[in-house]
Amino acid sequence: MSKTSDQYAQMQTGAGFIAALDQSGGSTPKALGLYGVDANDYATEEEMFDEIQKMRERIILADDFNGKKVIGAILFERTMTESIEGKKVPDYLWDNCNVVPFLKIDKGLEDEADGVQLMKPMPALDTTLQAAAKAGIFGTKERSVVNIANADGIEKVVAQQFEVARQVVAAGLVPIIEPEVNIHSETKAQAEDMLKAALLKHLDTLAEGDDVMLKLTIPSNAGLYDDLADHARVVRVVALSGGYSTDEACEKLGKNTKMIASFSRALTEGLQRAMSDAEFNTALGSNIDKIYRASI
Repeated sequence: MSKTSDQYAQMQTGAGFIAALDQSGGSTPKALGLYGVDANDYATEEEMFDEIQKMRERIILADDFNGKKVIGAILFERTMTESIEGKKVPDYLWDNCNVVPFLKIDKGLEDEADGVQLMKPMPALDTTLQAAAKAGIFGTKERSVVNIANADGIEKVVAQQFEVARQVVAAGLVPIIEPEVNIHSETKAQAEDMLKAALLKHLDTLAEGDDVMLKLTIPSNAGLYDDLADHARVVRVVALSGGYSTDEACEKLGKNTKMIASFSRALTEGLQRAMSDAEFNTALGSNIDKIYRASI
């Protein structure tokens, strides 16, 4: 059973944040570039994914990457079958680090319509969820994007998210619903008000026990999502960094007492492949500590 009581309790009340280690085919080249791995360093997609896996493994093996500050980690689908020190990554995270494993399941975004980008179809989702449950994955993460305050578009995003969430719950996993609001949107605050209303409406349709998590852009108005965090069907509300620097994301998050972080780029900021292990661990430890303090 993937949804263990210990993991559920850690997600609901644990002090710390969720590390987003789920760079996909679209985001991997940029992530590798920031890490100091040039596109000339790999010739094929397979080699590219090998390089990002090396980076992920280095992060997971770092001294400060453990359940004392990092309570969960989101993985890319390929990572689910990779191994660290002879153990599958999801098992290694929980058994060795006390970090709850999640899986990114979306296949990317559709083109923008009605000011939003819906998720692309996931025709093999049931198969993926069965494999995830068997691999010891606790939950999933699925991302769509809101670019402007368009009520029709936002309703479509939320409706699609909850349709997928129900499928995830039926497979025995806990979905992280992620309707990201673009931090550069000229109508960001208005879009967030609309998003909150749509999320509350759909949360009220969930049956008892059909619990979800929410991953949201840090709101323009601090505390906006407190009502979502208090909803009976919500395990936790987590925040994405959305392109903010680590310091800026942490400063904004610190004003939202009922959200914890689920950062990707902000977590890896300043990390370089050329660093010694000691330098790497120190830099990562500093980022982890900043994000942890902002989350508690």
